[in-house]
Amino acid sequence: MPRTTPRTTARSTARTTAGTRRLLGAAAVGLAAVLALTACGSGGSAGAAGNAKVTKETGDSPYQGTVLSKHFDKPDLVLDDTSGQPYDLRKQTAGHSTLLFFGYTSCPDVCPTTMGDIGVAMQKLSPEEQQKIDVVFVSTDPQRDTPQVLRTWLDSMGKSFIGLTGDLEKVKTAAKTLGIMVEDPVVNKDGSVTSTHGAQVLAFLPADDKAHLLYLSATSVETYQHDLPLLAKGVQA
Repeated sequence: MPRTTPRTTARSTARTTAGTRRLLGAAAVGLAAVLALTACGSGGSAGAAGNAKVTKETGDSPYQGTVLSKHFDKPDLVLDDTSGQPYDLRKQTAGHSTLLFFGYTSCPDVCPTTMGDIGVAMQKLSPEEQQKIDVVFVSTDPQRDTPQVLRTWLDSMGKSFIGLTGDLEKVKTAAKTLGIMVEDPVVNKDGSVTSTHGAQVLAFLPADDKAHLLYLSATSVETYQHDLPLLAKGVQA
């Protein structure tokens, strides 16, 4: 069920330990919900707040990521991909394990770190396993993140990664259905841009195309390396 967290301001470089991601009990769940809503900014600190989702104990799960107690539908979202063509998130990732992350290319810290770590973990998979996982990056700064900019940025992390950009209101609505807050980008006096957004990665499983797992900001590459083979097999959380 939804759980409302208090407004919090946090730097996206804040790191959480593997122990925090797997803490048990009501108090730990509340802490995990807050940490899941860190944000990243360019040129200044940024914060985000929104509805975080209650997690359940993960001791019996084969995954190291945080298991969601409620499974959320994949957003009904159609944006432009990096070739400039319409991309229907639900239809075109149907039947695949999908990692979904909202961010922007000029982010100085959590966005490239998160996508880079996923990219390193993906490289450890066989080509057959890689084809069973879609990694989708949705821009929260579509005015600057053109399809060409997205493709160049993503290629340094994973050439198979899917980049989507377009109507920010659509992005905000889609993110909200997952309890992820996305706010309008702010241009600072020095010309830099701050985009406030939730910094968690959601994993959707192929059996029902619903989100079953959450990866908090700064999840280690080792955790992704452990979990991606399971995602490729569609193992239930």
